[in-house]
Amino acid sequence: MTQTDSYPLLSRIHSPEDIRGWSTDELSSLAEEMRAFLLESVSRTGGHLAANLGTVELTIALHHVFNTPEDRLVWDVGHQSYPHKILSGRRDAMKSLRQKGGLAGFPKRDESCFDCFGVGHSSTSISAALGMALGARQQGERRKSVAIIGDGAMTAGMAFEALNHAGDEKADLVVVLNDNNMSISANVGALNRHLASLLSGPMYSSMREGSKRVLNHMPPMREFMRRAEEHVKGMIVPSTLFEELGLNYFGPVDGHDVNGLVKMLRNIYTMEGPILLHVVTHKGRGYAPAEEDPCTYHGVGSFDPNQGIQGGKGGGSPTYTQVFGQWLCDQAEADERMVAITPAMSEGSGMTAYVERFPDRYHDVGIAEQHAITLAAGMACEGVKPVVAIYSSFLQRGYDQLIHDVALQNLPVLFAVDRAGVVGPDGPTHAGSFDISFLRCIPNMVIMAPADENECRRMLSTGFLLDQPAAVRYPRGKGPGVLPEAGLIPLPVGQAEVRRRGKGVAILAFGTPLAQALDVGERLGATVINMRFVKPLDEQRVLEAAREHDLLVTVEDNVVAGGAGSAVAECLASHDIAVRLLHLGLPDRFQSHGTREELLTDAGLDTDSIESAIRKRLGPQACAGAAGGVISDQIGQV
Repeated sequence: MTQTDSYPLLSRIHSPEDIRGWSTDELSSLAEEMRAFLLESVSRTGGHLAANLGTVELTIALHHVFNTPEDRLVWDVGHQSYPHKILSGRRDAMKSLRQKGGLAGFPKRDESCFDCFGVGHSSTSISAALGMALGARQQGERRKSVAIIGDGAMTAGMAFEALNHAGDEKADLVVVLNDNNMSISANVGALNRHLASLLSGPMYSSMREGSKRVLNHMPPMREFMRRAEEHVKGMIVPSTLFEELGLNYFGPVDGHDVNGLVKMLRNIYTMEGPILLHVVTHKGRGYAPAEEDPCTYHGVGSFDPNQGIQGGKGGGSPTYTQVFGQWLCDQAEADERMVAITPAMSEGSGMTAYVERFPDRYHDVGIAEQHAITLAAGMACEGVKPVVAIYSSFLQRGYDQLIHDVALQNLPVLFAVDRAGVVGPDGPTHAGSFDISFLRCIPNMVIMAPADENECRRMLSTGFLLDQPAAVRYPRGKGPGVLPEAGLIPLPVGQAEVRRRGKGVAILAFGTPLAQALDVGERLGATVINMRFVKPLDEQRVLEAAREHDLLVTVEDNVVAGGAGSAVAECLASHDIAVRLLHLGLPDRFQSHGTREELLTDAGLDTDSIESAIRKRLGPQACAGAAGGVISDQIGQV
């Protein structure tokens, strides 16, 4: 059976314009097809599933009513943008989703004109859509700007900053609040749909505006009517907050009722000024396992839809995230001062067991990285020992708080920085490419980069015991398989270790690239040093390596600019030591999506590429031999 036979309605769609003349019955049938296609497609490629299953009808209704791409749709985070990609001419390319050279997992401006704003981090949509609305107004263009934001993303302060500004500007902006978690399902029924439709309809709007014009001449009466309207609407819809911010509120409405959504959006389309439409959806809609467990089905690998996601086999070495989760529980057991904080990433950061065992010492602050960091600073002021579990790319969002509220006051906050370095299929928005560079320049910070699972555990213990800010940065996935030791054993601060002694070349490895460095060291007979600490740097070891070798090579899974290699160069310069240097790390560009292995190879951080770069730098001259002797000039000519 061909794909056209399996999905006859989808096969007719090459752009959103193709569905604008369809009846609501046809749109409902299209939703069923799209949901089946999503399940089939994502189960093969992996990706974000539950959120996309929940936004099928909403996406169809938006593209049916709004004149995209002339009207702008801005998707918050982008976890729910797959139906949007399918409707905007990328259905056939979904088989390449999140693969190297294929479709991105998030909206991306250079991928399609329908992706008017690139996203990947939460809570940016309202600001971006407002900027587009104000840009259109300044240029005298009439078009709609629509931000689609989830209830989770609305926990961030940035979203409310944008709402406040939108109300003040009276901009022509529509904010669609996709609510898939709040307990308001009782409000979604026939009566509520009728009230919401009535409030957005032309009769109510004309009466409302007409009465304003009349009552403008009677200020006391105008104020009385304004308050009366607020109280009446407040009794039937949760509108007060948004109305106070200056937005006209409608909803909540059923986000899986295409007919109701189309009617509501058509009414809103004719209105001016900032509007908030509150839509209630269900994550995982139409696929029972995802409805029952949307967290597990949020981001998935390939799986059999008939079987669902099966539990992994036990045994084997733990991931770095699991190492952190176990350490967190053990350290909490040993020290009652510990408290763990996360900005809405408890599962992703490996905190599930900790949450169950120590609920009174756990704080999930929502998608509010800035608040998470200053909250930790405040706790540290009171003698508490906070551990902030955060992804590398999300730590960027709290940089001001990291500097001013933690480091400037030299407060003992430990940052467990997950997803450091190359991440993979999620692409550049989630890559942990910059944390060494932006942390290294901050006074009072201690920065550690474990080369294996056991070092990760020991570094976490080290950071926890310090009376100053510290960060342990570790990658996604598994390491080389070094099982963590029992106990909470710290490392000597600022001490590197020589893992292999050779001649001619010294490779200084920071973090997980140590495995590749050791392989290269065996091939070239080079010295290999596990640096462990980016800050404070083991200057004595660096100076010794410079005096005893002809070439120093630094290797890190961070951008070269301002990274650990730069720290080595600064150390040598401060001691007026001239030695040949080669810095290997991530390139000065945003890497696209692909597997971790593909991206490491692209960056020249796989074993063969590191060896090739060193040989190229050495040229035809001699270097140390594999057994500590001398390799002939022929090595550089191979």
